[in-house]
Amino acid sequence: MNAEARAGLAAPGRAPAAIGLALLLAFGLLCLVSAEPVHAFRQLLTGALPVPYWSDETGWTLRRLIRFGAVLDKTATLTLLGLAMLFGLRARQFSMGADGQLMLAALAALAVGVALPPLGGWSWLAAGAVAAAVGFAWGLLPGWLKTRFDANEIVTSLMLNIVALQGYRWIVSQGFNDPAAGFLATPALLADARPPLIGGASVLLLLIVLAPALAAWLLNRSTLGYEIRVVGDAPAFARQAGMPVERTVMLALGLGGAFAGLAGLHLSHGLLGRLPADLPQGVGFEGLVVALLAANEPRRVPLAAFGYALLEGGAQAMERGSDVPREMVLVIQALVVLLVVSVRLDPLAALRRAAAALRRPRGAQQEPT
Repeated sequence: MNAEARAGLAAPGRAPAAIGLALLLAFGLLCLVSAEPVHAFRQLLTGALPVPYWSDETGWTLRRLIRFGAVLDKTATLTLLGLAMLFGLRARQFSMGADGQLMLAALAALAVGVALPPLGGWSWLAAGAVAAAVGFAWGLLPGWLKTRFDANEIVTSLMLNIVALQGYRWIVSQGFNDPAAGFLATPALLADARPPLIGGASVLLLLIVLAPALAAWLLNRSTLGYEIRVVGDAPAFARQAGMPVERTVMLALGLGGAFAGLAGLHLSHGLLGRLPADLPQGVGFEGLVVALLAANEPRRVPLAAFGYALLEGGAQAMERGSDVPREMVLVIQALVVLLVVSVRLDPLAALRRAAAALRRPRGAQQEPT
Protein backbone atom coordinates (compact mmCIF):
# COMPACT_ATOMS: atom_id res chain seq x y z
CA MET A 1 0.00 0.00 0.00
CA ASN A 2 1.59 3.28 -1.10
CA ALA A 3 1.64 6.62 0.67
CA GLU A 4 -1.30 7.93 -1.35
CA ALA A 5 -3.44 5.00 -0.29
CA ARG A 6 -2.57 5.38 3.35
CA ALA A 7 -3.25 9.10 3.21
CA GLY A 8 -6.61 8.45 1.63
CA LEU A 9 -7.55 5.93 4.26
CA ALA A 10 -6.50 8.17 7.08
CA ALA A 11 -8.05 11.40 5.79
CA PRO A 12 -10.20 13.06 8.48
CA GLY A 13 -13.90 12.54 7.88
CA ARG A 14 -13.36 10.03 5.09
CA ALA A 15 -14.46 6.90 6.98
CA PRO A 16 -17.58 8.52 8.57
CA ALA A 17 -18.60 9.91 5.19
CA ALA A 18 -18.11 6.54 3.52
CA ILE A 19 -20.09 4.77 6.22
CA GLY A 20 -22.86 7.35 5.98
CA LEU A 21 -23.03 6.93 2.21
CA ALA A 22 -23.09 3.14 2.57
CA LEU A 23 -25.96 3.35 5.06
CA LEU A 24 -27.82 5.69 2.74
CA LEU A 25 -27.44 3.21 -0.10
CA ALA A 26 -28.48 0.43 2.27
CA PHE A 27 -31.68 2.30 3.11
CA GLY A 28 -32.39 2.60 -0.60
CA LEU A 29 -31.99 -1.17 -0.95
CA LEU A 30 -34.30 -1.74 2.01
CA CYS A 31 -36.92 0.41 0.29
CA LEU A 32 -36.80 -2.02 -2.63
CA VAL A 33 -37.06 -5.28 -0.64
CA SER A 34 -39.11 -4.34 2.42
CA ALA A 35 -42.68 -3.21 3.00
CA GLU A 36 -41.51 -1.36 6.14
CA PRO A 37 -38.05 0.02 5.31
CA VAL A 38 -37.97 2.66 8.05
CA HIS A 39 -38.70 0.09 10.76
CA ALA A 40 -36.17 -2.35 9.29
CA PHE A 41 -33.50 0.35 9.08
CA ARG A 42 -34.14 1.37 12.69
CA GLN A 43 -33.78 -2.25 13.76
CA LEU A 44 -30.49 -2.49 11.88
CA LEU A 45 -29.01 0.58 13.55
CA THR A 46 -30.41 0.26 17.08
CA GLY A 47 -31.60 -3.34 17.43
CA ALA A 48 -28.48 -4.40 19.34
CA LEU A 49 -28.39 -1.40 21.69
CA PRO A 50 -29.91 -1.41 25.19
CA VAL A 51 -33.10 0.62 25.62
CA PRO A 52 -34.54 2.17 28.80
CA TYR A 53 -37.87 0.84 30.04
CA TRP A 54 -40.18 2.09 32.77
CA SER A 55 -42.53 0.00 34.91
CA ASP A 56 -44.35 0.82 38.13
CA GLU A 57 -42.87 -2.22 39.85
CA THR A 58 -39.17 -1.78 39.05
CA GLY A 59 -38.86 1.80 37.84
CA TRP A 60 -36.34 2.51 35.09
CA THR A 61 -34.47 -0.54 33.76
CA LEU A 62 -32.49 -1.39 30.65
CA ARG A 63 -33.67 -4.02 28.23
CA ARG A 64 -31.67 -6.03 25.68
CA LEU A 65 -28.57 -6.07 27.87
CA ILE A 66 -27.84 -9.68 26.89
CA ARG A 67 -27.92 -8.71 23.23
CA PHE A 68 -25.61 -5.77 23.88
CA GLY A 69 -23.31 -8.02 25.92
CA ALA A 70 -22.98 -10.26 22.87
CA VAL A 71 -21.96 -7.19 20.86
CA LEU A 72 -19.23 -6.38 23.40
CA ASP A 73 -17.98 -9.99 23.35
CA LYS A 74 -17.79 -9.90 19.56
CA THR A 75 -16.07 -6.52 19.78
CA ALA A 76 -13.33 -8.01 21.98
CA THR A 77 -12.77 -10.90 19.56
CA LEU A 78 -12.73 -8.64 16.49
CA THR A 79 -10.42 -6.13 18.20
CA LEU A 80 -7.83 -8.83 18.83
CA LEU A 81 -8.20 -10.31 15.35
CA GLY A 82 -8.03 -6.87 13.77
CA LEU A 83 -4.74 -6.28 15.58
CA ALA A 84 -3.57 -9.72 14.46
CA MET A 85 -4.07 -8.73 10.82
CA LEU A 86 -2.72 -5.21 11.35
CA PHE A 87 0.86 -6.24 12.17
CA GLY A 88 1.23 -8.20 8.96
CA LEU A 89 -0.32 -5.45 6.87
CA ARG A 90 1.99 -2.82 8.36
CA ALA A 91 4.93 -4.98 7.25
CA ARG A 92 3.35 -5.36 3.79
CA GLN A 93 2.48 -9.02 4.42
CA PHE A 94 -0.97 -10.44 3.76
CA SER A 95 -1.20 -13.44 6.07
CA MET A 96 -4.65 -14.99 6.41
CA GLY A 97 -3.80 -17.40 9.21
CA ALA A 98 -5.78 -15.85 12.08
CA ASP A 99 -8.39 -18.64 12.03
CA GLY A 100 -5.83 -21.38 12.60
CA GLN A 101 -3.93 -19.36 15.17
CA LEU A 102 -7.13 -18.71 17.13
CA MET A 103 -8.22 -22.37 17.10
CA LEU A 104 -4.91 -23.85 18.21
CA ALA A 105 -4.38 -21.15 20.84
CA ALA A 106 -7.88 -21.65 22.23
CA LEU A 107 -7.30 -25.40 22.46
CA ALA A 108 -3.91 -24.95 24.15
CA ALA A 109 -5.33 -22.41 26.60
CA LEU A 110 -8.20 -24.69 27.54
CA ALA A 111 -5.85 -27.66 27.97
CA VAL A 112 -3.75 -25.59 30.38
CA GLY A 113 -6.88 -24.47 32.22
CA VAL A 114 -8.05 -28.06 32.62
CA ALA A 115 -4.64 -29.45 33.60
CA LEU A 116 -3.61 -26.76 36.10
CA PRO A 117 -5.22 -26.24 39.48
CA PRO A 118 -7.08 -22.91 39.76
CA LEU A 119 -4.06 -21.34 41.54
CA GLY A 120 -6.30 -19.04 43.51
CA GLY A 121 -8.15 -17.91 40.38
CA TRP A 122 -5.00 -16.93 38.45
CA SER A 123 -4.47 -19.99 36.27
CA TRP A 124 -6.09 -18.16 33.36
CA LEU A 125 -3.01 -15.94 33.17
CA ALA A 126 -0.84 -18.99 32.51
CA ALA A 127 -3.38 -20.12 29.92
CA GLY A 128 -3.16 -16.68 28.31
CA ALA A 129 0.63 -16.86 28.11
CA VAL A 130 0.41 -20.29 26.46
CA ALA A 131 -2.28 -19.07 24.04
CA ALA A 132 -0.15 -16.09 22.98
CA ALA A 133 2.91 -18.35 22.56
CA VAL A 134 1.01 -20.86 20.41
CA GLY A 135 -0.46 -18.08 18.28
CA PHE A 136 2.98 -16.52 17.91
CA ALA A 137 4.56 -19.79 16.80
CA TRP A 138 1.78 -20.58 14.29
CA GLY A 139 1.94 -17.02 12.96
CA LEU A 140 5.72 -17.20 12.67
CA LEU A 141 5.53 -20.24 10.40
CA PRO A 142 4.22 -18.53 7.21
CA GLY A 143 6.75 -15.75 7.82
CA TRP A 144 9.58 -18.29 7.96
CA LEU A 145 8.32 -19.98 4.79
CA LYS A 146 8.18 -16.57 3.09
CA THR A 147 11.70 -15.51 4.07
CA ARG A 148 13.34 -18.94 3.70
CA PHE A 149 11.65 -20.29 0.55
CA ASP A 150 9.91 -17.19 -0.87
CA ALA A 151 6.57 -18.95 -0.41
CA ASN A 152 3.53 -16.72 -0.83
CA GLU A 153 2.22 -15.93 2.65
CA ILE A 154 -1.42 -15.87 1.51
CA VAL A 155 -1.24 -19.43 0.21
CA THR A 156 0.79 -20.84 3.08
CA SER A 157 -1.33 -19.21 5.78
CA LEU A 158 -4.55 -20.48 4.18
CA MET A 159 -3.11 -23.98 3.94
CA LEU A 160 -1.95 -23.79 7.54
CA ASN A 161 -5.51 -22.91 8.52
CA ILE A 162 -6.60 -26.26 7.10
CA VAL A 163 -3.83 -28.04 8.98
CA ALA A 164 -4.83 -26.29 12.20
CA LEU A 165 -8.52 -27.08 11.69
CA GLN A 166 -7.98 -30.77 11.04
CA GLY A 167 -5.45 -31.06 13.86
CA TYR A 168 -7.89 -29.35 16.23
CA ARG A 169 -10.72 -31.73 15.25
CA TRP A 170 -8.47 -34.77 15.55
CA ILE A 171 -7.31 -33.83 19.05
CA VAL A 172 -10.84 -33.15 20.28
CA SER A 173 -12.33 -36.26 18.70
CA GLN A 174 -9.52 -38.69 19.56
CA GLY A 175 -8.86 -38.03 23.19
CA PHE A 176 -9.30 -34.56 24.61
CA ASN A 177 -13.06 -34.70 25.01
CA ASP A 178 -15.71 -35.15 27.67
CA PRO A 179 -17.95 -38.21 27.11
CA ALA A 180 -20.51 -36.77 29.53
CA ALA A 181 -20.90 -33.54 27.58
CA GLY A 182 -23.67 -34.88 25.34
CA PHE A 183 -21.83 -33.69 22.22
CA LEU A 184 -18.28 -33.87 20.95
CA ALA A 185 -16.44 -31.22 22.96
CA THR A 186 -13.49 -30.73 25.26
CA PRO A 187 -13.77 -30.99 29.05
CA ALA A 188 -15.21 -27.91 30.72
CA LEU A 189 -13.18 -25.45 32.75
CA LEU A 190 -13.81 -25.18 36.46
CA ALA A 191 -15.43 -21.93 37.51
CA ASP A 192 -12.30 -20.97 39.49
CA ALA A 193 -10.13 -21.46 36.40
CA ARG A 194 -11.98 -18.81 34.40
CA PRO A 195 -11.17 -15.09 34.55
CA PRO A 196 -12.99 -13.09 37.23
CA LEU A 197 -16.10 -11.06 36.51
CA ILE A 198 -16.40 -7.31 36.84
CA GLY A 199 -19.97 -6.09 36.93
CA GLY A 200 -21.15 -9.41 35.50
CA ALA A 201 -18.74 -9.22 32.53
CA SER A 202 -15.49 -11.09 32.03
CA VAL A 203 -12.34 -9.17 32.84
CA LEU A 204 -11.09 -10.19 29.39
CA LEU A 205 -13.30 -7.44 27.95
CA LEU A 206 -10.60 -5.05 29.14
CA LEU A 207 -8.56 -6.34 26.19
CA ILE A 208 -10.69 -4.04 24.02
CA VAL A 209 -8.71 -1.17 25.56
CA LEU A 210 -5.45 -2.80 26.67
CA ALA A 211 -4.60 -4.73 23.49
CA PRO A 212 -4.75 -1.69 21.14
CA ALA A 213 -2.69 0.33 23.62
CA LEU A 214 -0.05 -2.42 23.65
CA ALA A 215 -0.11 -2.70 19.85
CA ALA A 216 0.25 1.08 19.47
CA TRP A 217 3.20 1.08 21.84
CA LEU A 218 4.86 -1.78 19.99
CA LEU A 219 4.43 -0.09 16.61
CA ASN A 220 5.23 3.50 17.59
CA ARG A 221 7.61 3.25 20.55
CA SER A 222 9.67 0.09 20.15
CA THR A 223 12.62 -0.65 17.88
CA LEU A 224 10.82 -3.62 16.37
CA GLY A 225 7.79 -1.45 15.61
CA TYR A 226 9.99 1.08 13.83
CA GLU A 227 11.53 -1.70 11.76
CA ILE A 228 8.08 -3.08 10.91
CA ARG A 229 6.94 0.34 9.71
CA VAL A 230 10.08 0.96 7.65
CA VAL A 231 10.01 -2.50 6.09
CA GLY A 232 6.35 -2.00 5.17
CA ASP A 233 6.78 1.53 3.83
CA ALA A 234 10.15 1.25 2.10
CA PRO A 235 11.60 -2.28 1.97
CA ALA A 236 14.43 -1.26 -0.39
CA PHE A 237 15.52 1.51 1.98
CA ALA A 238 15.32 -0.91 4.92
CA ARG A 239 17.72 -3.29 3.19
CA GLN A 240 20.13 -0.50 2.28
CA ALA A 241 20.04 0.73 5.88
CA GLY A 242 21.04 -2.73 7.09
CA MET A 243 17.77 -3.58 8.82
CA PRO A 244 17.02 -7.29 9.36
CA VAL A 245 14.15 -7.40 6.86
CA GLU A 246 13.58 -11.17 6.97
CA ARG A 247 13.57 -11.27 10.77
CA THR A 248 11.24 -8.26 10.90
CA VAL A 249 8.76 -9.91 8.54
CA MET A 250 8.75 -13.08 10.61
CA LEU A 251 8.32 -11.22 13.90
CA ALA A 252 5.53 -9.04 12.47
CA LEU A 253 3.54 -12.13 11.51
CA GLY A 254 4.43 -13.77 14.82
CA LEU A 255 3.18 -10.76 16.81
CA GLY A 256 -0.04 -10.86 14.83
CA GLY A 257 -0.38 -14.51 15.74
CA ALA A 258 0.10 -13.66 19.43
CA PHE A 259 -2.89 -11.29 19.32
CA ALA A 260 -4.92 -13.97 17.53
CA GLY A 261 -3.87 -16.30 20.35
CA LEU A 262 -5.34 -13.87 22.88
CA ALA A 263 -8.56 -14.00 20.87
CA GLY A 264 -8.43 -17.76 21.37
CA LEU A 265 -8.07 -17.23 25.13
CA HIS A 266 -11.13 -14.97 25.05
CA LEU A 267 -13.02 -17.70 23.20
CA SER A 268 -12.05 -20.57 25.51
CA HIS A 269 -11.99 -18.81 28.89
CA GLY A 270 -14.20 -15.77 28.43
CA LEU A 271 -17.03 -17.03 26.23
CA LEU A 272 -17.42 -20.81 26.09
CA GLY A 273 -15.63 -22.55 28.94
CA ARG A 274 -15.34 -25.61 26.71
CA LEU A 275 -14.67 -25.97 22.99
CA PRO A 276 -16.85 -27.91 20.54
CA ALA A 277 -15.27 -30.03 17.86
CA ASP A 278 -16.72 -27.78 15.14
CA LEU A 279 -15.76 -24.18 15.79
CA PRO A 280 -17.20 -21.53 13.46
CA GLN A 281 -14.72 -20.60 10.74
CA GLY A 282 -14.08 -17.39 8.89
CA VAL A 283 -13.76 -15.05 11.86
CA GLY A 284 -10.20 -14.27 10.79
CA PHE A 285 -11.55 -12.69 7.59
CA GLU A 286 -13.70 -10.42 9.74
CA GLY A 287 -10.51 -9.36 11.50
CA LEU A 288 -9.10 -8.34 8.12
CA VAL A 289 -12.18 -6.19 7.48
CA VAL A 290 -11.76 -4.53 10.87
CA ALA A 291 -8.08 -3.79 10.22
CA LEU A 292 -8.95 -2.21 6.87
CA LEU A 293 -11.78 -0.16 8.37
CA ALA A 294 -9.35 1.09 11.01
CA ALA A 295 -6.84 2.06 8.28
CA ASN A 296 -4.21 -0.11 10.03
CA GLU A 297 -4.17 2.21 13.02
CA PRO A 298 -4.28 0.31 16.36
CA ARG A 299 -6.22 2.98 18.26
CA ARG A 300 -9.02 2.90 15.69
CA VAL A 301 -9.41 -0.88 15.78
CA PRO A 302 -11.80 -1.02 18.81
CA LEU A 303 -14.15 1.51 17.19
CA ALA A 304 -14.12 -0.38 13.90
CA ALA A 305 -14.68 -3.68 15.74
CA PHE A 306 -17.56 -2.22 17.75
CA GLY A 307 -19.23 -0.83 14.62
CA TYR A 308 -18.88 -4.16 12.82
CA ALA A 309 -20.22 -6.11 15.82
CA LEU A 310 -23.09 -3.63 16.24
CA LEU A 311 -24.01 -4.04 12.59
CA GLU A 312 -24.08 -7.83 12.97
CA GLY A 313 -26.23 -7.59 16.10
CA GLY A 314 -28.55 -5.17 14.34
CA ALA A 315 -28.79 -7.57 11.42
CA GLN A 316 -30.04 -10.32 13.73
CA ALA A 317 -32.58 -7.92 15.25
CA MET A 318 -33.68 -6.83 11.76
CA GLU A 319 -34.16 -10.46 10.72
CA ARG A 320 -36.34 -11.19 13.76
CA GLY A 321 -38.28 -7.93 13.83
CA SER A 322 -38.91 -7.12 10.16
CA ASP A 323 -39.47 -8.71 6.77
CA VAL A 324 -35.84 -8.27 5.63
CA PRO A 325 -33.58 -11.37 5.47
CA ARG A 326 -30.30 -11.26 7.36
CA GLU A 327 -28.34 -11.69 4.13
CA MET A 328 -29.06 -8.05 3.38
CA VAL A 329 -26.51 -7.07 6.01
CA LEU A 330 -23.79 -8.73 3.92
CA VAL A 331 -24.56 -6.26 1.17
CA ILE A 332 -24.39 -3.37 3.66
CA GLN A 333 -21.09 -4.59 5.11
CA ALA A 334 -19.65 -4.92 1.60
CA LEU A 335 -20.71 -1.36 0.79
CA VAL A 336 -19.09 -0.01 3.95
CA VAL A 337 -15.82 -1.84 3.33
CA LEU A 338 -15.61 -0.90 -0.36
CA LEU A 339 -16.29 2.77 0.29
CA VAL A 340 -13.86 3.01 3.21
CA VAL A 341 -10.88 1.19 1.71
CA SER A 342 -11.18 2.49 -1.85
CA VAL A 343 -8.46 5.04 -2.44
CA ARG A 344 -9.85 6.97 -5.36
CA LEU A 345 -13.53 6.79 -4.38
CA ASP A 346 -13.96 9.64 -1.91
CA PRO A 347 -17.54 10.58 -0.89
CA LEU A 348 -16.40 14.15 -0.18
CA ALA A 349 -14.39 14.61 -3.38
CA ALA A 350 -17.26 16.05 -5.43
CA LEU A 351 -18.05 18.65 -2.77
CA ARG A 352 -14.38 19.66 -2.52
CA ARG A 353 -14.07 20.02 -6.29
CA ALA A 354 -17.24 22.14 -6.44
CA ALA A 355 -15.98 24.41 -3.67
CA ALA A 356 -12.60 24.74 -5.38
CA ALA A 357 -14.30 25.63 -8.67
CA LEU A 358 -16.25 28.43 -6.97
CA ARG A 359 -13.06 29.87 -5.47
CA ARG A 360 -11.05 29.59 -8.71
CA PRO A 361 -10.73 32.86 -10.69
CA ARG A 362 -12.39 32.95 -14.09
CA GLY A 363 -10.15 31.81 -16.87
CA ALA A 364 -7.87 29.81 -14.56
CA GLN A 365 -6.88 26.40 -15.82
CA GLN A 366 -8.81 23.57 -14.19
CA GLU A 367 -6.68 21.27 -12.09
CA PRO A 368 -6.51 17.68 -13.30
CA THR A 369 -8.44 15.19 -11.22
